[in-house]
Amino acid sequence: MSTEVVGGSRPEVDAALLLLAKLGLSPDDLVAGAVAARPPVPTFAEFVPQVAAATTPGTLKAYGSYWNRVVEQWGSRRLDEPTPLEIAQLGKQLRAGRTIRRNGRGGAGAEENYVSAMRCLYRRAVDNNLLSQAENPAAKVPKPKRQESARHALSDARLAEINEVAATTGNDPALDTLLLRFHTETGCRRGGALSLRRRDLDEKHFLVLLREKGGTMRWQPVSPTLMRHLVAHWDERGHGNSRSDAQLLRYASGKPITYRRYDGLWVRIGEHLPWVVTQGISAHWLRHTVITWVERTFGYAVARAFAGHSPGGGDGGTTTTYIKASLAEVAAAVAALTGEPHPLADDSETLSMG
Repeated sequence: MSTEVVGGSRPEVDAALLLLAKLGLSPDDLVAGAVAARPPVPTFAEFVPQVAAATTPGTLKAYGSYWNRVVEQWGSRRLDEPTPLEIAQLGKQLRAGRTIRRNGRGGAGAEENYVSAMRCLYRRAVDNNLLSQAENPAAKVPKPKRQESARHALSDARLAEINEVAATTGNDPALDTLLLRFHTETGCRRGGALSLRRRDLDEKHFLVLLREKGGTMRWQPVSPTLMRHLVAHWDERGHGNSRSDAQLLRYASGKPITYRRYDGLWVRIGEHLPWVVTQGISAHWLRHTVITWVERTFGYAVARAFAGHSPGGGDGGTTTTYIKASLAEVAAAVAALTGEPHPLADDSETLSMG
């Protein structure tokens, strides 16, 4: 039922004003009382460390560098001081001063991540009653338009070249070829490989537990060959480590690998294959390659499950909620990809898709 408006006023507003008048209060008194009830607004130097301490490692990795830059620029300023224009201008400055990477796209990604970092920071401030949502300046800063990724699926010949260089150069070909095989077969991100632990290997069912961005976890089928090499890698390099939660992928010395191993690997491959440098090839291209193959061969639903994308990702409308692939279907895709049977694959589904 609509509310009747007479003479530009609404009955409920008039009633509220009348009640305030009887109480001897004005609307300004209410606003002043709400502001007074809030805790004092902290500076960026005070607030950023608190947020950083309460956030997940993945979020901190994504946003931490931007928060540090904001503290450098505005450490002594309160959160309620910068305007949306100032926040946008700082984003442009960070974009202009970014590190130029071989796979960069003009800095749009850096500016987008900065805006996301600021929105995350201010969202925490709103959640803790330091600001109201209406006073949130970061919410008024638009993100730059996301550019289409230049990545595409690599051909079999290109993949063979990459694996050949990894297997014949460097100080640890066994480690490098295992990394490439792991990403080519699972399509996981670097974080998924680096977070892999010994207890994440299900040797009976040939599954690995992947932990990736956003705190997501999923069991991913792998071939018997890859599982055998992962177990052997731990047996050789775990140095008797009895901790099942210890990182699995390690150097020959037993020290866990980091992202730097990937950086060095692709720099070395690029020294032998100039097209790798020209196109900015990285481990994420392997993810793109295998997921593209799965989609072309087994369809969208299996490709989405293989990639670990959530049904609610907003990539295809409401209908995608009902398009789900089973673990058996993902296992069938792995079996077709590697040419090795998988115990979880459903034979009838594999034949019907073939």
